[in-house]
Amino acid sequence: MAFEIVSDGLNKEKFKAVLLYIINRCENKPNVGKTLICKLLYFCDFNYYEKYEESITDETYLKYEHGPFPSHINEVLDEMIEDNVIEMKVEQYNDFTQNHYYLKKVPDLSLLSTDELRVINEVIDQISGWSARKASRYSHGDLPWRIAEDSEVLDYEYVFYRDPEYSVRDYDREV
Repeated sequence: MAFEIVSDGLNKEKFKAVLLYIINRCENKPNVGKTLICKLLYFCDFNYYEKYEESITDETYLKYEHGPFPSHINEVLDEMIEDNVIEMKVEQYNDFTQNHYYLKKVPDLSLLSTDELRVINEVIDQISGWSARKASRYSHGDLPWRIAEDSEVLDYEYVFYRDPEYSVRDYDREV
């Protein structure tokens, strides 16, 4: 299924920085292929939005059969491979073939704030050990994905109405 790339306010450099950081932290985990990376990116952006009321990357995510899909992921990965920043290898993991990514250059983290890195690390620590199937099933329970129609843009604002198991903001402390 082909998706239209939505013209939005994507901060491509921050998107690349988050992506490179995820690859750096997860390249030695055989379960982390492209599908899981998409879920990690989604939860990084949407969890950060719930905590700080802004996205890290301003990426547009679409409702896809296997969960949230960053609309610029293919374009950015291709660009990073072409620029020799990362390499992609097709590898077997259990019964699945997956695209696995490896760093070729050290990522520049200066674009990411301490709060952004904290949220990214929380997401990686929570989800990166899961299978792509488990992460996809989990993402299907998050309200922004549940409320959207197929192939529709996921609305960041719905994070404020998440079920408790997905919520990352301490609303009780704000009262």
